[in-house]
Amino acid sequence: MTLQRVTPQQAWDALAQGNERFMGGTLQHPQQSAARRSELSDSQAPDAAFLGCSDSRVAAEILFDCGLGELFVARNIGQIANDNTIATMEFAVAELGVAVIVVLAHCSCGAVAAAIDQSSQGPRDVTPAIRSELEHIQPAVQQEWLSEHRDTPYVDPSLIDADAVGRRHLATTINDLMRNSRVISDAVAAGNLAIVGCQYQLEEGRVAPVAAVGRVELDLGAPERTH
Repeated sequence: MTLQRVTPQQAWDALAQGNERFMGGTLQHPQQSAARRSELSDSQAPDAAFLGCSDSRVAAEILFDCGLGELFVARNIGQIANDNTIATMEFAVAELGVAVIVVLAHCSCGAVAAAIDQSSQGPRDVTPAIRSELEHIQPAVQQEWLSEHRDTPYVDPSLIDADAVGRRHLATTINDLMRNSRVISDAVAAGNLAIVGCQYQLEEGRVAPVAAVGRVELDLGAPERTH
C-alpha cells in the first residue's frame, strides 16, 4: 500500500478549487508543460481518482482544471461500478495512494435516460452489451418511480425525474465500491481515503457534492448522505 501524501480533505479541496476556476473562466491549465511531461516519464503520483460517465461533456481534467499526473480517471456509461472500474479504483488506492475518489453523475445523462426507457412498457431495442450495463442503473429507476407511483411497475419517462434517478444511482455506485472492494473500504476506515459523490450541472459548470463517505467535510447539495 502506497503511503499517503495528502489527506482526503486536502485532495478534495484542491479539486473543488479547480472547479471554481472552471466555472469562473479562470482556468490555469496547470502541469501541462514539457518539463512536466519529462517529470512524469517514469512514475505518477495522483492524489485523486475519478469515476465518471463517458459523456463527451464531462471531461474530468477540464472540470477540475487539472494537469498531467494529477487525476487518475476511469469512465463508462453511467459511472457504473463494474469489475473493471472497481479494479481501476483499487489500483488508484493501493498502488498510487490517492486520497479521494470522486464519483461523478451529471444532469441530462443519456445512460440514465436509456435505463428509464428500458424500464418502460415498450423499451427500445439495444444491444446485449448495452442492456447489461443499463441493468446496473435500473434499480435506481425503479426506486425513484415507486417512491411516487405504485399503480404500475412500468415507468412513464415523462413522469420521472431523471436527475433524481441519477442521484440514486450515484449512491448505489458509491455503495458498490465500498461493498465489493476490501481495499477501498479498509482505506476509508483507516481515514486515508474518502469517496465523494457529485452531480455535474452542465450549464453552470458546477460539480456539486451530494453524497460522501470518509473523513471529509462538505457542503452537501442534497439530503442523501451515504454512510
